[in-house]
Amino acid sequence: MKHCVYFIIALLLSCTSDNNKISPIRSDIVESVYASVTIQPDSLYNIYSAVGGILDYNYVEEGTIVKAGQPVVQIINNTPLLNTKNAKLAYELAKENLEGSAAILDAIEEEIQTAFLKYKNDSINYYRQKNLWEQQIGSKLEYDTKELNYQLSKNQLSLLKNKFNRTKYELNTQLLQAENNYKTSKINTTDFTVKSKLNGKVYALYKNPGELVSIQESLGTIGCKEKFIIEMLVDEVDIVHIKKGQKTLITLDAYGNQIFEAGIDKIYPTKDNRSQTFLVEALFKNPPDVLYPGLSGEGNIIISQKKNVLTIPKEYLIEQNQVLTKEGKVEVKTGLESLDRVEILEGLSENSILLKPGT
Repeated sequence: MKHCVYFIIALLLSCTSDNNKISPIRSDIVESVYASVTIQPDSLYNIYSAVGGILDYNYVEEGTIVKAGQPVVQIINNTPLLNTKNAKLAYELAKENLEGSAAILDAIEEEIQTAFLKYKNDSINYYRQKNLWEQQIGSKLEYDTKELNYQLSKNQLSLLKNKFNRTKYELNTQLLQAENNYKTSKINTTDFTVKSKLNGKVYALYKNPGELVSIQESLGTIGCKEKFIIEMLVDEVDIVHIKKGQKTLITLDAYGNQIFEAGIDKIYPTKDNRSQTFLVEALFKNPPDVLYPGLSGEGNIIISQKKNVLTIPKEYLIEQNQVLTKEGKVEVKTGLESLDRVEILEGLSENSILLKPGT
């Protein structure tokens, strides 16, 4: 009986020992980078009001399909309406001053015409008196008086012309400013209606009728209704291996173990300092029938793969470049690494016998 017990114990020890001995095998190996996944609609954006006020009415509900230019939210505010009326009055006054029947420029033009007639008359008198004086006819006082009148009327005509040009420029500027103010105020009144910028779906509305609205607060989110993107957070140590077009395998919590194929579409160059990750976007090859914003899961970005190469389990590797054999530690050269296996480039063959470290 004792001999039988000894035999069973020896057999168990032998089995345990054999279980910790392996040989390298040839297999396909895939090296991938892990990333956390969140699903978002393409072109998702927050909607804002260009003016503050009170939310009067939501034209749509969450889940509503909208077209570009379709009203989404209505805001009310009496102040911009009053500003628009005042701006319109100022614009009309500026236009009347420039173009109306009682235009300021018309009055100046009349002054110019009067001044021109006086200048013309003084000019005739001056040159007539000058000719007479050159013939020693008349008095010096009379000649000086005619010359002074001529110079004064000439200067007055020049001043009025300058006044006309200056006033015309100022009136044009005032009209343009009043027109711009009026157009701006009209835009503010039209901005009371917030419209969709694209064809898509309303995913969220954050305000109810009667609530105060400011230009800094988002009123909701709108995005594409059919096209979704896969947002992935990749660790900074792995981002250098990621390239556009790489195949990616996606699993979503909502779909269990089902695997979806995608391709890398965009790599954002800025690192999030809080999470020490980079944002990478991928697109489904064949997306699931039903997707919602915020669905989460995991992704594996395939960065390299080889077929029929010599591999061993990762747990048999010591210090990244050694394995344990009957003869002791042997140095090896490794290649690709998957989740559980590593490629052996040099140092072992299919006939090598490896011992599991720690046994």
